[in-house]
Amino acid sequence: MPSDEVSFRTARPDDAGAVFDITRASIAGLARGCYSPAQIENWMGERTPRFYEDLIAKGRMTVCLRNGVVIGFVDAEPGEVTRLFVLPEAAGSGLGQRLLDIGVAQARLGHDGPIRLEATINAKAFYQRYGFRSTGRGQFSHGLGGEPIEIVYMEL
Repeated sequence: MPSDEVSFRTARPDDAGAVFDITRASIAGLARGCYSPAQIENWMGERTPRFYEDLIAKGRMTVCLRNGVVIGFVDAEPGEVTRLFVLPEAAGSGLGQRLLDIGVAQARLGHDGPIRLEATINAKAFYQRYGFRSTGRGQFSHGLGGEPIEIVYMEL
């Protein structure tokens, strides 16, 4: 049986639907046990694939493909890894770490201070294994009246 072919490339506008679906599937599959069903249900707020089209247009998102299908992505800006999501079935395979390598390298472009991110509770250990340290806790709210989501501020 041939091995899975994994590749990475800059996200394109037609990846927005896949990025939206990966985000939603990752939250539903990986955040259970750390957040309430109501928090998970309302996490995405009123986001649509269009939200991700706007992010992709900035040119800082990288997608991971397995056998030509997008299964994860990372987005970064100078000094911060802003988003990293993989499909639940890809978690623990090393692809998240490869995406984080890309995100950290991108966050370092034009920035010489610490690299920051806001981790979900379920992802805190993943980032700690990479070398990030916790600098505090906060809450994320998309401003749509849903229950806020506890996050961990981290830096490398």
